[in-house]
Amino acid sequence: MLKLKGERIYLRAIEPNDLDFLYQLENDTGIWEISGTMVPYAKHILELYLQNAYKDIYEAKQLRLCICDTEDNVIGLVDLFDFDPTNRKVGLGIIVSEKKKRNKGIGAEALELVCSYAFSVLHMHQIYANVLEDNEASKHLFKKLGFVAVGIKKDWIFANGNFKDEILYQKINN
Repeated sequence: MLKLKGERIYLRAIEPNDLDFLYQLENDTGIWEISGTMVPYAKHILELYLQNAYKDIYEAKQLRLCICDTEDNVIGLVDLFDFDPTNRKVGLGIIVSEKKKRNKGIGAEALELVCSYAFSVLHMHQIYANVLEDNEASKHLFKKLGFVAVGIKKDWIFANGNFKDEILYQKINN
């Protein structure tokens, strides 16, 4: 039986009452580099996004899940994006927003849950993730969970006056 619940966290669909969390996260300039955000989001725009969040992954080609702790606090997000059911592949992104909760196994637990879901429920053949070359924590996390670095996108991200390489990681379900 599939569970979206681990020992310390669980994953759930994003809800309208997550607006303030989403607003704070999307407007955190510290993560714009990895999210591709260039301008702040207005609450109104995020409200419109939440109104359409009911669409399933087959229609929206994306699924965003909240990472919640055992006290029901939202502490991060995990995204499945570029959902391609024909070729059975999907992109994966994760952010644990509370810095004090990072490097404590929460990201690993969330990724294990969402990978299990993608492979067993969505019948994906592969999951991929894009990680900046200088993001040692994410590189370690994805390797630990069986993702393999398969390529480098040279000068892929321009941030703070410099180009950075991005590493493509894949996990294939055999």
